[in-house]
Amino acid sequence: MIKNLVELIQRREHVCPWWLAYTFDNPLRKLIHNPSALFSPYLKKGMTAVDIGCGMGFFSIGAADMVGDKGRVIAADLQPEMLEICKNRASKAGIRDRIQFHVCGERSIGLTPDTRADFALTFWMAHEVPDTARFISEIRDILAPEGVYYLSEPQLHVSRDAFQNLCATVLSCGFEIMERPDVAFSRARVFRKKS
Repeated sequence: MIKNLVELIQRREHVCPWWLAYTFDNPLRKLIHNPSALFSPYLKKGMTAVDIGCGMGFFSIGAADMVGDKGRVIAADLQPEMLEICKNRASKAGIRDRIQFHVCGERSIGLTPDTRADFALTFWMAHEVPDTARFISEIRDILAPEGVYYLSEPQLHVSRDAFQNLCATVLSCGFEIMERPDVAFSRARVFRKKS
């Protein structure tokens, strides 16, 4: 079982199964990846945020607290099981009305062209996407002018070279680097959409 789990983690092209998310998406995670500490420089009250590959909703719920009553979070994931767990967690947290749930397509985020977000997040999931340039272009298209894209990938799974290649793709799709945040167990960059 452990050998199979290690092989699954080390594979390059896969989608993390919903049940595996329980290993890292739990109450202790807030000690390591506190949404407020990570995103408060970029995410404010009244904003619209998109959490792409939201999983069980850890960051979606944190973002919903940050955007407040007048803000909105779009929790987007490929797996309906993830979104159901996210819905339940949002209901328990009393913020379900701030979150819109969206099932992505296998090859596309699939948000409508009129979506305008101030902040987009992909946390530990961009390496799972088969066509990175298309994916990043979709993120650019849903962001408002000067919108912020926060990219974080797991150090254990994504090499430095692979991350640099991913960042080069982001830059080639119409973004510029804003910051290089220090995120535990991660490689991370914050980008701004070019006007």
